[in-house]
Amino acid sequence: MRGALHWLFPHPLLTILLAVVWSLLQSAFTPGMFVFGVILGIVIPKITSPWWPDAPRSFRITRMIPYVLLVLWDIIVANIQVAWIVLTRPNDKLRPTWVVIPLELRRPEAITILAGTITLTPGTISADLSNEGHSLLVHTLDTDDPEGVRDEIKRRYERRLKEIFL
Repeated sequence: MRGALHWLFPHPLLTILLAVVWSLLQSAFTPGMFVFGVILGIVIPKITSPWWPDAPRSFRITRMIPYVLLVLWDIIVANIQVAWIVLTRPNDKLRPTWVVIPLELRRPEAITILAGTITLTPGTISADLSNEGHSLLVHTLDTDDPEGVRDEIKRRYERRLKEIFL
């Protein structure tokens, strides 16, 4: 029975997520749109499953929840900081900088989440991953301490991702 369920739902959490997100994106919740969301939630993972890497061997969801809350908080704070910079500082006073972040992470899923986290946080953007996957190039809008930015990313995000993806 497990084989049949896995065949129908190769990524069950994605199926649920797609159905819920589809329902939330509709202007009004209707049973028909929910059923359509469930159908999308089944079909999309089924069609794309041949291109998915193997599932993470160990993933701690209990550690992911605080990480998501931390990132949401950092996004709010960074929005305020960037708004303040844009409103109060002339362009010639900005100090944009490229920062290389050496990575201890090796799992592609963890590196992708780190790069996404950096890009989601206003004022920073992940620009490139080295060929070997051992460093990430990040652009910052304004800093006078590139080493501090590097250390902050490693301390706040990479360290936690290492705990989430064993």
